[in-house]
Amino acid sequence: MTALDALDHAFASEDPFLVTGCTYCYVEQDFAELSGPLHLIADDLVSSVAAEVPDHWGDFPRLHRRLVPRIIRLLVTGQLHVDEELIASRLVQAGWTTWDLPLTEALRDVWSAWWQSTLDTHPSPVPVRDSLSLITVATNSLRPWLDTWTATNTPAAEAHLAELVNDVMFEFEIVTPDHGGCIDDQ
Repeated sequence: MTALDALDHAFASEDPFLVTGCTYCYVEQDFAELSGPLHLIADDLVSSVAAEVPDHWGDFPRLHRRLVPRIIRLLVTGQLHVDEELIASRLVQAGWTTWDLPLTEALRDVWSAWWQSTLDTHPSPVPVRDSLSLITVATNSLRPWLDTWTATNTPAAEAHLAELVNDVMFEFEIVTPDHGGCIDDQ
């Protein structure tokens, strides 16, 4: 929560602006809400914008940058019902790594705090696989996050590892759903 509060503070200078976009998908009331105070934008609208393709907006990078604190808070608390990898790709498309240093540092601090919190809490609000996917795509780096996992020798971190292995083994049909044996190669 401390990192999320710091993120809010870092992004507080992102002023409202006149938001324009696809009038087929959004109505004038949505644009007015998005153009107003950040705290008055409904969570459902934040989720919708977070998932939307960049060309739906007149100034996607600016809109996304302004909404980042709301998007990320909903995301890390398990309340943003949008695919984590999609959120990561939208951050990359918005050019988050090119933003002013205080903004990028605040996001990096959230990634670190969220990852450590995920490893320390089982079950976590967002499954470990989804958290790792988002952070890896957003930062274009896997090794530091795996190093943190390796250094976190707790029952929660071990439970997450077992869960991830079971998830991957089942998804790629390496074992049967009851994890009782190998599936024949076909």
